Amino acid sequence: MDYTQILLKPLVSEKATQAKERANQVTFLVHPDANKIEIGKAVEKAFEVKVLGVNVIRYRPCPRKKFGRVTGQQSGYKKAYVTLAEGEKIELFEGV
Repeated sequence: MDYTQILLKPLVSEKATQAKERANQVTFLVHPDANKIEIGKAVEKAFEVKVLGVNVIRYRPCPRKKFGRVTGQQSGYKKAYVTLAEGEKIELFEGV
């Protein structure tokens, strides 16, 4: 897979902002079939930074209920916390 298919979009939330400030980690929504090695290489290639580690969290689909009845399913997704080397930063996340 190409890195444009692996990295779907950056995630900006309170938790992601705190991870960026404390541990120099950036958060991405990634393709469900991508593994840690592919994600790390994709970030290095896309943003020209050095990656120290990748942590992946997979959220499974869960049913949505409305008035006690199952009406559909909330889609699952995969999120990656990418730890960057000391002094490295991605301009996309600056000023957020």
